[in-house]
Amino acid sequence: MNLVIDIGNTQVKTAVFNDNLLLEKEIFIKNKLYISLKIISEKFKIKQAILSSVDKIGVLEVQKIKKLFSLIVLNSKTKLPFNNKYKTPQTLGVDRIALIAAAVSQYPNNNTLVFDAGSCITYDFVNEKNDYFGGAISPGITMRYKSLNYYTANLPKLNVIDKIPEKGNSTENAIHLGVMKGVIYEIEGIINQYRAKNQKLTVILTGGDTIFLARNIKSTIFANPNFLLEGLNSILIYNIDE
Repeated sequence: MNLVIDIGNTQVKTAVFNDNLLLEKEIFIKNKLYISLKIISEKFKIKQAILSSVDKIGVLEVQKIKKLFSLIVLNSKTKLPFNNKYKTPQTLGVDRIALIAAAVSQYPNNNTLVFDAGSCITYDFVNEKNDYFGGAISPGITMRYKSLNYYTANLPKLNVIDKIPEKGNSTENAIHLGVMKGVIYEIEGIINQYRAKNQKLTVILTGGDTIFLARNIKSTIFANPNFLLEGLNSILIYNIDE
């Protein structure tokens, strides 16, 4: 059994895989990391795992985890199933690495554009030769709402709503319309830009705002909320096979 560990700013996501089959997912807070991993390890008899963290994790904690199972800590030196041609690979986020790994694993020899809609929205493209050069990073939906409130004197702090207003006929509706339509038009514009240069293009959408965006984007996309976890698992398998 393979274990994938994705450490965010406040939460930890884990996923257990039998080869490429996802068996179980779990989310818990960071201060319960070791005890939660110990329980999972014993339940599924985990032999190998991969850890991805957007935050620094202590050396002693990593050493402690390594006593539970064989562990790969994902970084810029990890062997990857694609050609990483990013100009500064040491600054490339491990989340973006995992997403591209998922793309080449599930859509081999294909031009693939991946959107991760979370705190930030990242756009990453890998071509049919498995060459990855980078993408773009943009503010996420929640960040846009917060910034309008934080950087102005009178605009209220709002949250995402299920239905986009048809008209900006009030301050709240104007904010909702501007934020939501702005994100949707931005994503559709990026898709059109890449499709103009790549006739055969697969578009993947993942991240916390996947469901909302999938309902409102007109372009043909594949929505997969587990894409990052699946990418981490593919990197683990690639390194085991090596």
